[in-house]
Amino acid sequence: MLSCRTGHLSSTLLLQCPVIVFTITPLTINSMGNRVAVYRKEHFNAAHRLNNPEWDAEKNMRVFGKCNLPNYHGHNYELIVKLTGQPDPVTGFVMDLKLLSDLVEEKVLVKFDHKNLNLDTEEFKTINPTAENIAIVIYNLLRPHIEASVDLQVRLYETERNFVEYPV
Repeated sequence: MLSCRTGHLSSTLLLQCPVIVFTITPLTINSMGNRVAVYRKEHFNAAHRLNNPEWDAEKNMRVFGKCNLPNYHGHNYELIVKLTGQPDPVTGFVMDLKLLSDLVEEKVLVKFDHKNLNLDTEEFKTINPTAENIAIVIYNLLRPHIEASVDLQVRLYETERNFVEYPV
C-alpha cells in the first residue's frame, strides 16, 4: 500500500508520493536463446549393391548377404533432414522450408532418385553405398548450403525398421 503526505503551498494542495517507474522491455523470442528444430521429409527410390571389391565373392556374400546380389536390389528410402537453430528475428524461420525443400531436391533427389547408386552416381563410385555412407554423403552435399549457425542432421530410413542418423 502506498502512502502519500499532503501539504500546502499557498493555495495549492500537493501530494508527495513516492515515484514508481515501470520499465517494460519488449522480449523477443531470440533474446531467450530458444533453439527450434525444423524437419523436411523426402522420399527417393534407389538400387545398390553392397560389395567390397577387395574380397572374393564368398566373403562378400557372407558379410553382406542378399544385399550383395550381383544384379543389385532397391529400397524406398525415406529421408528426414533436421535443422536446429534460433529462429531469425525478422522471418521467424530457422530456415525457409521451401528453400530447404528446393535444396534437398537439387542436391540429393536429382542425384539419387531412381538411380543405381553404384553405377549412376559419382558419390558411390568408390564408396560402398551402405545406409550409413549414404547418410554421410547426403549430409556433405547439404552442409555447405546451410548457415553454419544451424545444426544439420540427416536421418535415412532404408526400410521401415532400419534407419541411420548422421551426425549423432
